[in-house]
Amino acid sequence: MSFGFASGSSGSPLDHVVQHPLHTKEMDLGILTPKGEITLLSDHIVMLIVAGLLLMLFLPRLVRKRQGTDEVGRLVPSGSGNLIETICEYLRKEVAEPNLGPYTDRFIKYLWTVFFFVLTVNVLGLLPLGVLTPWLFGLHIGGTATANIWVTSALAILSLVLWVYNGLRIGGRDYLAHFNPGPWWLAPLLVPLELIGLVAKTFSLAVRLFANMMAGHVLLTVMLGFIFSAASALGVAGGLGVAVPVVLGSVAINLLEVFVAFLQAFIFTFLTALFLGMSVVFHHDDEAHAH
Repeated sequence: MSFGFASGSSGSPLDHVVQHPLHTKEMDLGILTPKGEITLLSDHIVMLIVAGLLLMLFLPRLVRKRQGTDEVGRLVPSGSGNLIETICEYLRKEVAEPNLGPYTDRFIKYLWTVFFFVLTVNVLGLLPLGVLTPWLFGLHIGGTATANIWVTSALAILSLVLWVYNGLRIGGRDYLAHFNPGPWWLAPLLVPLELIGLVAKTFSLAVRLFANMMAGHVLLTVMLGFIFSAASALGVAGGLGVAVPVVLGSVAINLLEVFVAFLQAFIFTFLTALFLGMSVVFHHDDEAHAH
């Protein structure tokens, strides 16, 4: 068992992006543990815990803000409660209902949870904690946990379990029948394709969130590295000359990353609702004709 921290001296552009183990334990799980150890605590795990705590502590208080204590005032949100209620209502009306139909109220809480959790993790990753904490505490704490493929894969697998479990529970034979939408003699071909499609949906959820959150941080880190490279090659004057366009570009990228943080939380939630709707909502031919 070992405790470790990132010194930040490796010079790699990914040093402040990749996961830094804080607490590991020796264990052999084959290809899952190429270094012969598992990570029990890392900076990304800490950020996940922080995101969960922030949501549990502050979100209920923000939602409870009302304009008054009278019968009408208790029903009208105030301040930040307006924003949160607007987001929740939009997700319900524009994301959940078109995909889930009569099952909207059953699953909307999960979709709200997914959106706010992914959004909080994304936004926390924009804070420069990974640069400050090694200097202050000797530990690398920070970074974007959703830029870790293991984190996004865990979120995607949770959604996969939700699709399959509720598809079997609610749809039953209808859910199993959709794996072979053609004649029975095409089952050997269609069923494997549908199973591959189910895995592909999970894979796309995990990789899309991971890749988009990783790309922005890597680009920003590489651009800032140009300043130090120019300073070492051209001197201080050369470094300052490169710093001006790099800093301006970095500000633009940071603003873009804020947008991407919201966008990727929305896309992950939308695709989860879409794939869940494909598992629990079944339109029979007569119903579709009547509609």
